[in-house]
Amino acid sequence: MRGDPDVLIIGGGAAGLFCAYHLRRRGRSVAVLERGTVGGAQSCSYGNTGFVGTHGAAALAEPGMLAAGLRGLLNPASAVAIRPLADADQLRWLWHFRRACADRSAAARLGVLVDMKRRSLSMLRELAADRGLGATFAMPGMVLAFRTDQAFERARAGLPAMADRGVPLRALTPAELRSLEPDADFAIRGALYNEEGAFVRVPGFIVELARLLVESGVEIHSQAEVTGFDSSGGQVDRVRTTGGTFRPGHVVIAAGAWSARCARMLGVRLTLQPVKGCSITVRAPGNGPRRPVLLAEDRVAVTPLGDQLRFAGVMEVSGMNPAVSSRRMAGVRRIVRAYLPRMTSTETVETWSGLRPCAPDSLPFLGRAEPYRNLYIAAGHGQMGMGLAPAGGELVAQAIAGEQADLDLAQFRIDRFGKPSAGRRS
Repeated sequence: MRGDPDVLIIGGGAAGLFCAYHLRRRGRSVAVLERGTVGGAQSCSYGNTGFVGTHGAAALAEPGMLAAGLRGLLNPASAVAIRPLADADQLRWLWHFRRACADRSAAARLGVLVDMKRRSLSMLRELAADRGLGATFAMPGMVLAFRTDQAFERARAGLPAMADRGVPLRALTPAELRSLEPDADFAIRGALYNEEGAFVRVPGFIVELARLLVESGVEIHSQAEVTGFDSSGGQVDRVRTTGGTFRPGHVVIAAGAWSARCARMLGVRLTLQPVKGCSITVRAPGNGPRRPVLLAEDRVAVTPLGDQLRFAGVMEVSGMNPAVSSRRMAGVRRIVRAYLPRMTSTETVETWSGLRPCAPDSLPFLGRAEPYRNLYIAAGHGQMGMGLAPAGGELVAQAIAGEQADLDLAQFRIDRFGKPSAGRRS
């Protein structure tokens, strides 16, 4: 029998580590299980662009996204694709995703996400200043570039609403962008600039956060995959893993795209689907951008990482296989060239692909999972994971500690798409 922590967290990515961070600050004994290594290539924290702040990665559930994803099936180079499978869980997810894309509450959900991003940014700045993570965090501002007049004008029209939410966006002409980014030559119609744009350097940030947690007393168990649970009377009693058995007081499932499979072992259904993404890291060209850039219409992110430059994109709903086709990778490169046509081509350092856990409405699942008294979920952060995980971790810690949550947990309910029970599977 292994140790008996107050809280056992399944998943050593950003969501799980920030749950551990906030719980440890509340004096709880915490153990974290990671099926690979923390910050390893198997995690979606490894190869993303690390965008955080009050803007950056957009919600997946937006008007027109379902149609765009289905059109992407006909274009293998498209960065967005939805491939319906003969899978009841995926079809159920797509049904709720379709409704969320057309839902009038989209504006309210955006407000929730912006609030979470703002809270997370504040936490990240404190961590970077006080806990030695400064080398893995940067806040140089962020550019949102638009290649068409229509998209730029639509974005400008939304500036008052974003200002009401406290997002400091301002419009830039191409000439103004050249003053801000003198080395890069953008082929765009206009841009927005967010002075609160920031990013964390991954996987370094995750590795350093894990180190700080261990120093504070958190146990982290690598190569420990969950194989089953023992439960009785509405209580999870034991968690069986390849690294031994644990008997915790509370359990948090924060296993990213694997969270649904893990929860199903306990008969809990998460309306969650993996969304594939990829990144391409190259040697930094002399005429690349100095700041993080979102190529807005095509949802491709560009992050400068010292002597490297990373492009990340592709949103493909097609099951648990993380492999992304070479044609979709090539599509990301073409999108980058369309916005930055004269940027010098450089040597590829690494290509990576992974799975991001997405809820149909782009809000994460946070809170207790019925019918269990001691089971909690922190999953479904999607492509905004790095920007939502710090605040989400605190909400879960508050729920476990019996504190008044900073945000209304009802909007993150595990059962908001129907009854959570899926029937117990051993």
